[in-house]
Amino acid sequence: MNIHPMWKTYPELAKELNTTLKLMENSVNLKNKEVENAVMSMIHSGGKLLRPAYQLLFSQFGENRESKKAIALAAAIELLHTATLIHDDIVDDSDIRRSLPTIRSQFGNSTAVYAGDYLFVSCFKLLADYSSSLKSIQLNSRSMEKILSGELGQMDNRYNLDMTIDQYLENISGKTAELFSLSCFVGAYESGTSERFAKNCGQIGENIGIAFQIIDDILDYTQSPEQIGKPVLEDVRQGIYSLPLLYALEEDRGTLLPYLKKGEALTDAETNKIYKLVHSFGGVTKAQKLAEKYTQQALKGITKLPETSTDAKNKLFTITQAILARTN
Repeated sequence: MNIHPMWKTYPELAKELNTTLKLMENSVNLKNKEVENAVMSMIHSGGKLLRPAYQLLFSQFGENRESKKAIALAAAIELLHTATLIHDDIVDDSDIRRSLPTIRSQFGNSTAVYAGDYLFVSCFKLLADYSSSLKSIQLNSRSMEKILSGELGQMDNRYNLDMTIDQYLENISGKTAELFSLSCFVGAYESGTSERFAKNCGQIGENIGIAFQIIDDILDYTQSPEQIGKPVLEDVRQGIYSLPLLYALEEDRGTLLPYLKKGEALTDAETNKIYKLVHSFGGVTKAQKLAEKYTQQALKGITKLPETSTDAKNKLFTITQAILARTN
């Protein structure tokens, strides 16, 4: 399967991403073919490979870049990301992701759990083989912990009608932003940059990740189910309250609360009403402003990066601007 068409503009990066995808495939070799098929179906489910792309681009700032190593670490990070998505779908009872049936809906929860676990193992096998020191392995371990904390934070706040904006940001900092941050840090650090420089790269990644998740949550209130590849406002039924809704609640709790208290019993007509109320109370507009703030912080960080012979800086700026301005 070919990588996402968005990379056609960047032929050298596209080549490395194709190799990354092949390495991910080659990392999967199981006697249990049902689990293997489940893993392969997730690897080929049409993801944009954003995290490995950032890892590969940030690796171009170091003097000791080795293409084979950079690709292996990019594959490790995407395997980790894929594992978290599989487990996410199990926890959320999700049937659809990227407009395709999830592994849990195709093969059942047990197979999905084993598939996700296997990808974690594959991730750390690649890290063990290609990391220049224990630093990257330690950071990946800490990142997994932070991702889990974000997921648990989201779980703890399910149906929490008093959830704050700060709690939301803390959850997405772990759930989404951490892997972007890790990708940027490891890319730079493992190619020979200083730890200080790599940490700055990680901060850029965190801002990208936070903006990316906010925009994802905005799309729930601006797109159709077909456009975003999953049911609109399904998260609200499951008690997961994202930024546009939290802003709307700040504006008028009284109108929204009777709907939200229905939880899973919400009808399609009622979720449609919530959709309209969130817009009318300015929830989407306020969320867009916060996404713009994090986007500008990320772009400002990129502009301060040094120029490279590979023009990585300009590519990072253009790609980041594009994915954070997306409407689907």
